[in-house]
Amino acid sequence: MAVPSRDRRSGCRRPAGVVAALAVVVALVGLAALLTGRDPLGLLRDLAGDGGGPASPASPAPGSSAEAERAADLLAAIPTAEPAPRGDYEREEFGHGWIDTDGNGCSTRNDILARDLDQVRTDEECKVLAGVLDDPYTGDRVEFTSEDPQQVQIDHVVPLSLAWRMGADEWDRERRIEFANDPDNLVAAYGPANREKSDSGPGEWRPHADYQCSYAIAYIDVSHRYDLPLAARDHAALADMLGTC
Repeated sequence: MAVPSRDRRSGCRRPAGVVAALAVVVALVGLAALLTGRDPLGLLRDLAGDGGGPASPASPAPGSSAEAERAADLLAAIPTAEPAPRGDYEREEFGHGWIDTDGNGCSTRNDILARDLDQVRTDEECKVLAGVLDDPYTGDRVEFTSEDPQQVQIDHVVPLSLAWRMGADEWDRERRIEFANDPDNLVAAYGPANREKSDSGPGEWRPHADYQCSYAIAYIDVSHRYDLPLAARDHAALADMLGTC
């Protein structure tokens, strides 16, 4: 019986063609990863359709135009109201001092210092001993040591006293403690600047220009999440600061 001749498109030529095609794909993926900054494996998974369903939209970067637009939409939905009298407000209404709300063994104060400072040094119990702060309120660079703890303080972006006057007086104690220790409402700040801000809202006090966008976004987000209305002057000031984004 005659032996069939080898098909030129079969045999060992097919694997060589596949290898060449794969090499081209890998080269293109590598180039795409270089240009976009994406993970090459992630790009390959996208090409293969292994995304586990439609991809969720990425969260906007802090201070980005998308985040500013979202904040503007939230601000438009926040009602205005005149602050009530200070009444019987006391700091202890929001809990006594800093606590460990996330169970990591560190107080909220030390968590925020470790988050916001550079060149952080801590002891074995996570107390922050030293670090350097690029102060968001003044733009100055501040050296911090635990020997002079008031040099850097932890500020509530939405002040506790003002929140009390805008409706937090009707919350239960648990919610007030949550608010007082919410990392999104806390920022490490230069002590004198924090004391100058005190319990003022954005209609009375503003940080330096480069931080006004981030400050406004944070203030609006916290007010929205905790259903706090805004004084008319604060509402207008926040809208103005969003214009710096």
